[in-house]
Amino acid sequence: MNHHPTLRLLAGVCLAALLGACSTVDQTATEAPAAPSTSVAQAEQRLAAVAAERAAIEARYAEREAVCYDKFFVNRCLDQANERRRVALLAQRAIEIEAERYLRRSKVEERDRAIAEAEAAYQKEEAALAANPPPVKQAEPTPPPRTRTAESRSKQRAQENKARPEDDAAVRAANVAAYEERKRKSEERQKEVARRVAEREAKAARRAAAEAAKANGTATAPAPAPAPAQ
Repeated sequence: MNHHPTLRLLAGVCLAALLGACSTVDQTATEAPAAPSTSVAQAEQRLAAVAAERAAIEARYAEREAVCYDKFFVNRCLDQANERRRVALLAQRAIEIEAERYLRRSKVEERDRAIAEAEAAYQKEEAALAANPPPVKQAEPTPPPRTRTAESRSKQRAQENKARPEDDAAVRAANVAAYEERKRKSEERQKEVARRVAEREAKAARRAAAEAAKANGTATAPAPAPAPAQ
């Protein structure tokens, strides 16, 4: 009967040793929030680094998982490995969100700059045209032959006076048509700029969605069923 306390003490020491052995796997420290991105190149580099680090996290988790199956307290060891993996993936997700937000904001600013530049060029062109309109050529009347009578000369002047308003109207119509054509071309340039920016945004969104889908598929892969405790 006197040996029972000693046996309980030995059992406690063994239990503490086993728990300590299960906790020998390196702890994954929670990373501090990353500094904001300052350029498109930096944001893209961070996204590439996140993808590489996720693969490394999964590899480390697989190694820890294999070690856990050799431990006495398998479930406790697996829980610790899962928690380290979760914390590490959350840190990488925070970096990814910040970099993607910076890239989206940069694309919007680039689109706005392109539209503003196109509008400024159009306004400058219109201001220059208004300040220096093209000269309007007036048709000079053909002098009547000297052999014509006074009646013929009078009829000729009446016809010339009647034709001048029509010539002026034709010139004005031509100027209006030229203005409308320039305006149409400017609007087409703006639409083309907006279309190109939209295509780049769609491409970036598809790439981000593909990477997110790949990351989610990797992150949610089911862990192997733990072996029964011995």
